[in-house]
Amino acid sequence: MSLTTVPTASTARPTERSASRAALRLVPEGSEARGFALYVGVDEEKARAAGVDLPALVDALRRLTAELVPTAETYAAVALAPAGAGGRDVDIVRRALADKAPSPQQEAAAVKRRTGLTLDLGRKKLRIDGETAPLTYREFELLQFLVLREGRTVSRAEIIDTLWAGDETEVPNERTIDVHVRRLRAKLGGYGDVVRTVRGGGYRFDRHADVVIRYGEGPSPDRF
Repeated sequence: MSLTTVPTASTARPTERSASRAALRLVPEGSEARGFALYVGVDEEKARAAGVDLPALVDALRRLTAELVPTAETYAAVALAPAGAGGRDVDIVRRALADKAPSPQQEAAAVKRRTGLTLDLGRKKLRIDGETAPLTYREFELLQFLVLREGRTVSRAEIIDTLWAGDETEVPNERTIDVHVRRLRAKLGGYGDVVRTVRGGGYRFDRHADVVIRYGEGPSPDRF
């Protein structure tokens, strides 16, 4: 975790103190700043990959606050979400903790008109709200695999055995499949929940009303 040193009142240069006072004047007249909320978007898996767990991360932030302002009071709350929920971690945290203020990304999305998700299996193209989604070959194959089995839960082992059949140089494990699915959901954006996680089972494609699947002409594009 990278920490930025914050100058104290005694060590801050005049220009820094002036900037600090200017920032405080942004508080509306008749009110005062009593604290702040810092939303940290990181799930348990990402924390472990960085060599830390969530309780240790919370403790580190509390210790930093106590070091900078010994009299400060802190309160931490863990945001819970359904397993496999799509979307950015920090946005899920804000929603879970009842922060109704829209993020810049949410404001931009509100301005952009939602036209739906169109998957053209024949042409190997995916369009989201009128724009082509930059899926990798493997991500498209994974999405196609799930779409052609719409409504059926497929296990991670089945995905591996089918999509990586005959590939002896790059056979993933089940955890790797979770990573592929997470990356696919991120690129699906607001439609990420069409790929459902079935606890203890695997994954399933559930179509929304604003999702269009074009199968094209000829045989099924599912070459497996």
